[in-house]
Amino acid sequence: MPDYDAVLVVSFGGPEKREDVMPFLENVTRGRNVPRERLLAVAEHYYHFNGCSPINEQARDFIRALEADLRAHGIGLPVYWGNRNWHPMLLETVAAMRDAGVKRAIAYVTSAYSSWSGCRQYRENLAAARAQVGESAPEIDKIGVFYRNPGFIAASADRLRQAMEKLPDSTVVFTAHSIPTAMARGCAYEAQLRQTCELVAAEVGGPPWTLVYQSRSGPPQVPWLGPDILDHLRDARPPRVVIAPIGFLSDHMEILWDLDEEAREVCAELGIEMARAGTVGSHPRFVAAVRETIQRGLAGEPVQEPGLCSESCCLQGAAARPSATGSTG
Repeated sequence: MPDYDAVLVVSFGGPEKREDVMPFLENVTRGRNVPRERLLAVAEHYYHFNGCSPINEQARDFIRALEADLRAHGIGLPVYWGNRNWHPMLLETVAAMRDAGVKRAIAYVTSAYSSWSGCRQYRENLAAARAQVGESAPEIDKIGVFYRNPGFIAASADRLRQAMEKLPDSTVVFTAHSIPTAMARGCAYEAQLRQTCELVAAEVGGPPWTLVYQSRSGPPQVPWLGPDILDHLRDARPPRVVIAPIGFLSDHMEILWDLDEEAREVCAELGIEMARAGTVGSHPRFVAAVRETIQRGLAGEPVQEPGLCSESCCLQGAAARPSATGSTG
């Protein structure tokens, strides 16, 4: 039976001031040969919001809520936080865990679906951090993808319901981060997204819905999943639309820019009434779902669904990882 003595929250990370933006983007794209002009163009999205992405503050909110929920259920494990691309960096956090005497941790990663960039890469990040810290690094067990977890579905449905109440009789457009089609062939990303959309839509009464994608990057000749949210709005022209970023767990720059700025501008041009559903963030049902998974781990039960997050999953997509900024914070 695993003897966990800590919880580790792992997220993408994001800048919190203007001076952070370019170093952050360089971290995100390191080793991917992204043109400097592309980084400068993306940086302008951050500067529009004074260089601050909401992702880190939302991670803090989630951690505070999780700590409170753990305490309320008699679980006294410390909660650590490490990011892939910005401070607090994952390597520094794993080293701090070692220094504090942590032997084995259960890790919640802020990504609900299978893919190279959404799951496998985080597993590789964890393994690399442990290797750099050395033999005394704590063991870390990653919670598996949870796209159909009842708590995640309930929280997502509640966020969608709140937006639909503001704009009744709307079409629902679910969005997720696009990935290269070559990457999608090596994982269950599309199928999992569609199952989540079906479950969430059923929870709110079965409105008409469509799954589209956003935030593609890289050379235009490389095929990515579509249709793109902006193309869909121009083609479908629904009179009223609620956009629900189902592929994201917290707000960050790609939601603020791609949806709250660009999609809203297209809707205004076309006379479409638009509301945007919130991400699950620190919704109590979602926080409880993570806590329940931690409880199962403490009881010796699996923290991954059978057949998911295996040692061989999502490998094919690694060769097709995004060559531009990909999922930015």
